[in-house]
Amino acid sequence: MEVIKTAIEGVLIIEPKVFGDARGYFLESFNAKEFTEKTGLSINFVQDNESMSSYGVMRGLHFQRPPFTQSKLVRCVKGAVLDVAVDIRKGSPTYGQHVVVELTENNHRQFFVPRGFAHGFAVLSDVAVFQYKCDNFYAPQADGGISILDESLGIDWKIPTEKALLSEKDTKHALLKDFDSPFDINVNLY
Repeated sequence: MEVIKTAIEGVLIIEPKVFGDARGYFLESFNAKEFTEKTGLSINFVQDNESMSSYGVMRGLHFQRPPFTQSKLVRCVKGAVLDVAVDIRKGSPTYGQHVVVELTENNHRQFFVPRGFAHGFAVLSDVAVFQYKCDNFYAPQADGGISILDESLGIDWKIPTEKALLSEKDTKHALLKDFDSPFDINVNLY
């Protein structure tokens, strides 16, 4: 696997080694030992999630408040999504900045989103199946978010706003300027 550092410390793109032939392909989607060796992170993923969505669906920008914070390792196993991590750590030199990566069934890329970041994605294909590895269990009482349509973030979602499909919950998140982050620069990212 190859680890690609991004413009924001702690946010990583992971490219697994893919072995292909006339029969198809094989890849190791996660190996704790190799992940630790190549990233320097010792993460204990405890929950796997999967979602299926159609074109235009936008999910996010989500996070869990302390003490239920989560790091996530995400990937798209069918279709294509535009995946985004936004730094929401008060005092961070990259506060409000984001990293964008396209995750597809063909590029097999994965995206590591550490604690202290809001995470979301937009479906670019007709259908997308998206998988998440989380290092903490889902805690509905700690659910949080910022508006995925906040123009001040400067995210090009590659979907016209009129075609965006959001849950009712995701239409009610605050804009970044009105958001009081529960994280600061000293949050343990992992």
